[in-house]
Parts: sequence; structure tokens; C-alpha cells
Amino acid sequence: MSLFSALVYPLIFISFSLVSSETNVDHETKTFIVRVQNNLKPSEYSNVVDWYSSTLRSLSSHTPNENDDDMIVHVYNTVFHGFSAKLTGEQAQELNQRPEILGVSPDQVRKIHTTRSPGFLGLDTASSMAISNNGLLNESDWGSNVIIGVIDSGVWPERRSFDDEGMGQIPSRWKGKCDGGESFPDTLCNKKLIGARFFNRGHEARFGKQKTEKISARDTVGHGTHTASTAAGRRVENASFFGYAQGVSSGIAPKARLAIYKVCWAAEGCLNSDIIAAVDAAVDDGVDVISISLGSSHLMPYDSDSMAIAAFGAVRNGVVFSASAGNSGPDQGTVSNAAPWITTVGASTLDRTFPADIVLGDGRVITGLSLYDGKPFPAGKYFPLIHAENASAIESLEGAGRNYVTKPFGLSGFCMPGTLDPNIVKGKIVVCNAGMYPSPAIGLMVKELGGVGVIVADMQESVGEGLVAQQYLTPGISITESARATLLNYLTSSRKPRATMRFRGTQLGVKPAPVVAFFSSRGPNLLSLDVLKPDVIAPGVDILAAWPDEIPLSYVTTDTRRSEFNIMSGTSMSCPHLSGVAALLKGAHPEWTPAVIKSAMMTTAYTHDRDLKPIKEQVNNTLATVWDMGAGHVDPVRAADPGLVYDLTEDDYIRFLCGNNYSSDQVRVITHREVNCHETEKMYPWELNYPAIAVRVNASRPSKVEISVPRTVTHISDGAAIYTVKITNPKGTVVFVSPEKMAFDKKGDRGSYVVTIFADNTSPRGRHVSSSTFSEFGMLTWTDGKRRVASPLLVTWVH
Repeated sequence: MSLFSALVYPLIFISFSLVSSETNVDHETKTFIVRVQNNLKPSEYSNVVDWYSSTLRSLSSHTPNENDDDMIVHVYNTVFHGFSAKLTGEQAQELNQRPEILGVSPDQVRKIHTTRSPGFLGLDTASSMAISNNGLLNESDWGSNVIIGVIDSGVWPERRSFDDEGMGQIPSRWKGKCDGGESFPDTLCNKKLIGARFFNRGHEARFGKQKTEKISARDTVGHGTHTASTAAGRRVENASFFGYAQGVSSGIAPKARLAIYKVCWAAEGCLNSDIIAAVDAAVDDGVDVISISLGSSHLMPYDSDSMAIAAFGAVRNGVVFSASAGNSGPDQGTVSNAAPWITTVGASTLDRTFPADIVLGDGRVITGLSLYDGKPFPAGKYFPLIHAENASAIESLEGAGRNYVTKPFGLSGFCMPGTLDPNIVKGKIVVCNAGMYPSPAIGLMVKELGGVGVIVADMQESVGEGLVAQQYLTPGISITESARATLLNYLTSSRKPRATMRFRGTQLGVKPAPVVAFFSSRGPNLLSLDVLKPDVIAPGVDILAAWPDEIPLSYVTTDTRRSEFNIMSGTSMSCPHLSGVAALLKGAHPEWTPAVIKSAMMTTAYTHDRDLKPIKEQVNNTLATVWDMGAGHVDPVRAADPGLVYDLTEDDYIRFLCGNNYSSDQVRVITHREVNCHETEKMYPWELNYPAIAVRVNASRPSKVEISVPRTVTHISDGAAIYTVKITNPKGTVVFVSPEKMAFDKKGDRGSYVVTIFADNTSPRGRHVSSSTFSEFGMLTWTDGKRRVASPLLVTWVH
């Protein structure tokens, strides 16, 4: 099975651990990532590469026939000081003892984590009137002077989304190149797609020479083309997926420049060493925003997380680092990319869906989702309906063929290859359990066995009402867990269950919208409870964007359909939405730092849906909390004029790390600076000048606990302004703000205030993180009568 054949919600995962004295020493050569304190380079070496090579030659385990030039895989100079190299476990352990070496980590594989969304975000590029009415698009010139670096699986450059017609000259600060490799001549780059590079040395060091894939920046997965066009694709008329989601396709920043850095390969995925090299190159090339829809399956301390370290280097160089939150929802504490300097994006729905109906023999209608584009069912014709468990080919079931479910959780119920009896399936609609095989592939298998249609039913109660559309090649509909219960009830209660299918195309104006997607990873941030994650949510469900020619639309190898556009779901899709918004904000306000851009998006985010009702989460249709949606749903238009912002410097992050009990050596690994945490001004973790306020309370202390939280804001609107504060207290607390009013004479003025939280340990508790940890939520809002600067207020009790 290929890397992506079983993926429904694209996200890239990683497992990563440090080499220590307890590491098992072996003599097999593997790739390791080496972090180096470059200021310890001896003067006799003219550059760090010579020093690195000499260091490798000096290892006692180095053999004379070893070629140190072949040993080194990548050298990192910009966001990450050090190199990656092919070493034995013994060499890695010896290297880790050197005083100039900050850490040695094994390389790991990472496996992968529109027509409606611009308008849904208030950036309606589909009408000529919007061009004159939309201030942010005009002010930023649609992002034309901003460069987005997309680190993913490459690009299909011939797509119309990457056309450069009418675009001006490439920004003069651009230092990158078009080095696309095989089947990607530099003539395919243009004023829109200004750079293309690929990184595979880490991949080859791990897996050997690639035999089935060209060494090229050309996308052989589809994921990279989709994310790049979502962030900054040009306007394309009459875009659709076989008629679904039809309209004008446009990226969020349609004139922003794109630089592509391919690190993900179809066969084995993405290597950490290549990803770091791509971030290093992107910052050196001059990008303004990095969009990276990759994450980890578990959180690691910041000094052990190469993504967090590389992101710190990018932000230090003024580059916004936008990353996906993960697709491990709805479980709590699953958010990835949790470092405070990363802008972490969760996923929400649009007001658009693709409904398909199952009409039962008794007249009831069960509605699911489908992107089936083939011949419709005959009008009014019903077919026998059977659960796959009653069509088993691998065991004899009493009553088989009698259309009731004898073993709803057995292997046959998942419609795995070889589990169904064609004699029973023939002529029937088959109900299959979701979860073990791609839904379009299930539909194909049922069709090959003589079935007329398939219903893929979710079994996970934890997913609830969550659902995404699937690109069925044969008549197929996906339904939720509750709809499955209704369907099974009909199967068991009817003597001759029958059904037909109706495919209703695209439905707009769906309510409620937005809601938090069921798969979107949730907070709290288990590394730092005092830093809210995710930061915001953005559209990530059923997103239409560009797609390569040679990649199956459903990731099923026998799918021969081709389309210029495809529909995908995941925080991989929400991340480039936010990257595009960041590009527009950077284009309109070139002086804004990454922290200011994040603050603008967080403090202006909305927490109510289109009907002005509180945003809900998809699983149980209950109210979303800040763990689900962060500060709320991004609002690009309001973010362009946020009024007040919370800025952060490199020194602020250092104080935060020291306050989180990171050692001086650990902070040095992250920041590449000499740091002495004993001499650094101490900071409680919640004192980081973040656009959200989150504090911890020791629940074993006396019933009343007092916590003071300082914040500083900068007035960035023109003219004078007076802001007053409004507080919504989290349950069990009383919150005061001093001063309650702040006056600013001119743009650039700063003001400070202190939030004092009195927490009551005897009050009823809210949402539980664990049996011993629980949280309550509130809001702090400053307003000048026109602008609203909102910060989530979160109190967590820890036993």
C-alpha cells in the first residue's frame, strides 16, 4: 500500500527522540541530525563545513575508508545550526559527548498530516465589484509583493492556478532559484511560481536511490499542489470537481508569489533532515511566510522538536511560520506544532456541503455525503439492502443473506478484500463499516462483486456527527455514526430492507457555519498550559483546489479519472488558508512582525457563526471552547485593522523558556544564543505577552488564589483612541483589570495593564483535561467603540 492510499485527512506525523548515553549503540549506518554551537568553531577553519567534516574525521570510530563528504547529508546555516550525517550509533553517541555539540537526534520519517472559502472569509474575489470594495485585497495588492514558501510534496506547475498573466516583477529581495530537477525545466517557473526546489538527500540516505519517482520538484502526491493553490492560487473561472463546488477558484492571496520546497515523496514520505533543509533554504531565499502542513503524532519538548527549532529561526528572521494543528481530534490535548512562536491552525467547515440521500423502503431518508460523479440511480427504483457482515465469504454465519447484522464489528463488516461473498452481494446495496480501507476503494470492490452501491457508515461514537465527502467512483454515500444506528435499526426491523440513492450535488448556505471540524486536533497545549493552542481555526473541510494530472483523485490506484481540481479535508487545508491571510496582512503592513500578524488574527477572530450564535463543534453539536477553536475563526478583513496588538521579541521567548524551567543549554539549542537562565529576568509562563491569557491554579492551595498577569499592547491604528475593557469571568473566578481604560495619542503608542485573577477552588468545575485537571473559559475584550480586541481567558486547575 502506498503512503497516501489509506489517508483520509492529510497530515504528516513524526516520532523523534534524542540520542543519549542510554542509546543502544549499533554499527548500522543511519542518518542523524546534529545541532552545533557554531561560535565554538576553531579559528583555523574558514567555514563551518570544513569544521563539521574535520569533526567527523576525528571520531575514534571513523574508519580510513569512510568518505566524510558522503557522510554529510545536509548542512544547515540559517534557522538551524548544524548538519545531518550518516553515522553509526557508536559514532552518534561519541559525537554527542563533544562540547560543541548541542544534541544528536535520529532522522525520522514524516508521513503526510478554493471556490468558496475566500468569499466565506470576506475576501470575495469572484466578482468585479469585490475588487473595488475589498480593502484588504486592494491595500495588499492581493499579496503581490509577498512570497509564500510552501514546504510539502511539490507542485504541478502547469495548472492555471499558477499562471503569471498580468503579474508584475518578482520582488527584488528574492534570492531563490528554480531548480526543479527531472521533468521540471526552469522555464516552468514564472512571475507567480518564482522558485521550485527539492530536498531528498535525507530520503536517499534512509531508503536508497528512488526508483519509482523522478527526482524533481514536480508533485507526485497531490497534497503540495492543493495546499499551494489554496494559499495563493490565481483566479480560475468555471472550476469544479466534476460539477461539485463549481465557481471561480481563487487562493486566499491570489497574487502572492509562491516558492515550492518539495520534501515529501510518494513512496516513503518525508524525512526530517530534508524538512529542516527546506526551512533553512526558504528563509535564506527570502520568503515572508512559510506554510507547512506537517506535524507530529506527539508533542516533544521544544529543544527536542526540530520543527519548533527551525520555526524559531524563521520567526527570528521575520518570517511567519504557519503550521497545521493536526488531525487527531476530537480528543483533547492532541494539538501539535504547539510552540508559541508558531501560528497553529485548526480546521473549520464552510457553509457548503455535498449531500446524498439514502431513501429507505419505508420512506425515511438518511442524508450523508458523496462526491460520486457517475450515472445516477434509476428514479424510483429500489434495491435490496444488506450489511456486509451478512455477506461474509470468510465464515459461515447463521442466517446469512437474511439481511440482519449478526456481527456488526467483525472483519467482514469492514469490507476488506476477500471478505465478501459475490453471490450474496450481487444486485444489492451493501452497508460497510468505515475505518479500515479507503471508502472509494470499498465502493469499487463492492461494484466488482456485483453490488449496485455502497454505504460506508462511521462506527466511532467519539467522531459523532463528523463527516467529510469522499470521491466515490461508484455509487457510494458516507454517513455518520448516528445515521448508521438508524440504518441498522431499519435492517433489523424490516423483513425485506430496500433502498435507493439520490446524489444532490452542491448545497450552499448550510447552517450552522462555521463549526469546528471533528478531526481538528484540540488543546490544551500539554507542553505549556499557559500558551493557548490552536491559535485560530480556518476552513479545512471539503476544500476545492488544484490537483496534478497524474495522481488518482481518490488515491485509489485504479482511479483513472483526471481533474484540474480536487476536494480534500484536513488541517493541511486550513493551514494554507491562514498562510494566505498572513501574506495579505504582510502585504498591507510590511512593517508588521510575525507576532503582530498572529496577534491581529487572534484578537479579531470571531466566536459566533453566521447566525450570530456561538460556534459549535461538529462531533456532538455542542458549544466549542477555546481548546477546540483557539481564539476563534480567522477574520481577514478585521485583522487588517486590529487596533491594538501584542508584540513579542526574541528576548521575550527566551524569558518564557527559562520560566518554563528549560536549562540554559536547552534554550541555547532553540535560540542559537548564549543564554544564562540564572541571570535572565524571571517570568511566569503566563506572563508571555501572548494574545490569549491562560493561567494555572494549584488546586491544593487555599480556597482563594490570586494570580497577576501583565500585558502590553501597541496602538497601530491612525490617530488617537481610548479603549475600555470588558470581562467575562471564567466560572469560579473573579477577574479585575487595571487600568480599565487606556488612552493612546498616536499610532505606535504603547500601553500596559494587569489582569488579576482570584480563583475559587471550591466552585463547580468545567471541562476536564484529566481526572485531576480541569478548566473554565472567559474573555477579555478591549474596545474603542469601533474595534474589538478580544483575548480568550482560560483558567486551569491542576491537582
